[in-house]
Amino acid sequence: MRYVLILALSVGLVSESFAADGRPNLVFAIADDWGWPHASIYGNDEVCQTPAFDSIARNGLLFHHAYISSPSCTPSRNAILTGQFHWRLGSGANLWSTLDTVHNTYPLLLEDAGYHVGSWRKSWGPGDLTNWDRHPAGKPYRSPDEFLKAWDRSKPFCFWLGASDPHRPYKPGSGKASGMDLSKIELFEHYPDDEIIRSDVADYYFEVQRFDRDVADFLAKLQQLSALDNTIVVMTGDHGMPFPRCKGNLYDSGARVPLAIQWPKGLKKPGREADDFVSTTDIAPTFLALAGVEVPPQMTGRSLEDLINSDRAGRIDPARDHVLMGKERHVMAQEEPDTGGTPMRAIRNHDFLLIRNYRPDRWPAGTPNYKKAIIPNAWLADCDNGPTKTYIVNNQDKDEEHRRKYQLAFGKRPEFELYDLRSDPGQLTNVASEPRYAETLKQLVAQLTRELKATNDPRALGKGDETFDPVPYLGGAPKFEP
Repeated sequence: MRYVLILALSVGLVSESFAADGRPNLVFAIADDWGWPHASIYGNDEVCQTPAFDSIARNGLLFHHAYISSPSCTPSRNAILTGQFHWRLGSGANLWSTLDTVHNTYPLLLEDAGYHVGSWRKSWGPGDLTNWDRHPAGKPYRSPDEFLKAWDRSKPFCFWLGASDPHRPYKPGSGKASGMDLSKIELFEHYPDDEIIRSDVADYYFEVQRFDRDVADFLAKLQQLSALDNTIVVMTGDHGMPFPRCKGNLYDSGARVPLAIQWPKGLKKPGREADDFVSTTDIAPTFLALAGVEVPPQMTGRSLEDLINSDRAGRIDPARDHVLMGKERHVMAQEEPDTGGTPMRAIRNHDFLLIRNYRPDRWPAGTPNYKKAIIPNAWLADCDNGPTKTYIVNNQDKDEEHRRKYQLAFGKRPEFELYDLRSDPGQLTNVASEPRYAETLKQLVAQLTRELKATNDPRALGKGDETFDPVPYLGGAPKFEP
């Protein structure tokens, strides 16, 4: 009790009358490179334990089909902040870029509406923000306590709780050293089963769990200050884990993320699970709508109010039966003089995943020919360096299984990839060329094209290369490791 009193005094608050105007507080907790299904409540294995995320889900709403706009840090975060698909954001569609100030971001709209707004650790980016007078995710604070100390209790707050976990690099062996049983880790089907890969995944889990503890610590502060009841908490990741065929890809391993929402005061029938398809572009209009702020018409995301206000579970809204996603340039990873990326768009429903690769001539994971790379020595540079990447490359000729899994991770891909999720949930076998899927392919290509054009996607309108490829790239690249 003495600790609670000291904490309340230290941040200049009392234990009652938070957000006196009645509007909800908003917490957005996002991990860096945390993908589905790596949370214990999803039951993927016994190793990765996420009690904070699980608690939010059990006391709120758990999503089984949440997807990002782009499996790349900067465009994914731009899409979240603006509530728009990344392909509508010009230079903001690429990694290590800029974001035009013409685009509204939900934290600044909330700040203009009277919210106390701030962020902690990684929010926007990476890239250059010198063109912004205010940080698009809200003023950066050095700690959650500093943010709370600056909070005028007569106002509601909007807080972006970011992290660099579980982004690489990892401390090798940290997961195993923490007590994780490597034999119980369930690897994605596109990986060979080897102790090196299992240990690498355990190191990733170790950082996922560290992020989970950070969220738990902040929510405990709000609970101690009686501020949690009218606080909407959203917890998720910006895309899949930094491993081959994950981050930078539109398979579930790269584009699907954990997502849970808690709101003790406002969410109906907590403990529900939703099978509706949602996008992280839906978060901005959700926050704005629930805060009573007008949602800009430019936002392509759709507020999740209907799901929050429902008492149903499973497939709640029949209209949420699919999701769109895409990718422009991640790392500048092709061969000289090509400055472009590997543009892709996808549509995902319960039965099928269709991916369109607009430039099948390019390497989807970056060129393996590091001596020819546009950035000197950039090596398979759309995939972060790490033990799993090195193992797959070094053992590609070991046997037929290893050769196939090398190709799945690093080989070039055809214009169309179609996966029948009813028989192939791991998305390993492309059936786009099989005659029995011809009608399905035709229908999904038509739907994808129609919906992309409706969002004014330059790629679908035939202006992709000229829109996205010339944008300056401000970052580095994973280099060849002999």
